[in-house]
Amino acid sequence: MLVTFTTKAYADITMFGDDALSMLKMMGHSAAVPGAIREEDVAQALSRLKAAIESGNSSPPVADKNAEEPVVSTAHRALPLINLLSAAVKEKCYVTWK
Repeated sequence: MLVTFTTKAYADITMFGDDALSMLKMMGHSAAVPGAIREEDVAQALSRLKAAIESGNSSPPVADKNAEEPVVSTAHRALPLINLLSAAVKEKCYVTWK
């Protein structure tokens, strides 16, 4: 499953479902897809996501010892979503995902 985050203030961000649902929970939202964050609640969601990542409360990436791909941290995976949320705060826009 893929989840796409959308706002008028930024390009769409598409994430793998597990990563997106984990970040939604870090933002204080349910894992329901589709969903939305009201304009006045985006700043709080951004703050919660950043706090969860900084405190290490996000689930660590799982390394596959047989894979040749490098492990990508939650902080790096969250960066596009953080940028989207920041733009939405700046432009006072809501955010949706589907």
